[in-house]
Amino acid sequence: MKFEKKHIVASALILALGAAVYVNWQLGGKQSTVKELGAASLVNAAVTATADQPSSGSALTPAQESFFASERVKRQNTQDAVLDEAQKVFDLESAREEDKSEAQKNVEKILRSFTVQQSIESIIKAKGFSDCLCCISDEGVTVIVPEEQLNDTAVLVIDDAVFSHYKVSYEKISVVGAR
Repeated sequence: MKFEKKHIVASALILALGAAVYVNWQLGGKQSTVKELGAASLVNAAVTATADQPSSGSALTPAQESFFASERVKRQNTQDAVLDEAQKVFDLESAREEDKSEAQKNVEKILRSFTVQQSIESIIKAKGFSDCLCCISDEGVTVIVPEEQLNDTAVLVIDDAVFSHYKVSYEKISVVGAR
């Protein structure tokens, strides 16, 4: 009798599990396509072409390519100059410990900032933008993208990418379109 009860219970559980899987499979294909404002699919949506926006994968104009390249070079030169100054302080035997400590803090700040900037730029490019430049300062974060790819949805995507990697209030995030 015990043996039969175990088989009956096991069979009932297997049957219930099978029915649940079947119902889930049947209903899974009939998901609603209505988009709701604030839904996660819109917040993390990739930037795609709409009627009023050209394809985000479009090539940059020569002026835009030149702008992004020159700004990256300027940013790299500034960061290199700060790192060189810090290295000079480290190399000085007569430098005070306070100066060395301050130089170390500056180096760590530059490296942290550079890493966060690169992460934000990579995420924004992965979201469909053809190019991006992120600048972090004490006043906030400025993100520059091609102007033709800039719209309200794009700003939300950029704000989300910045906020997820750098804890700054939304008021301190600035999005600018490059011509």
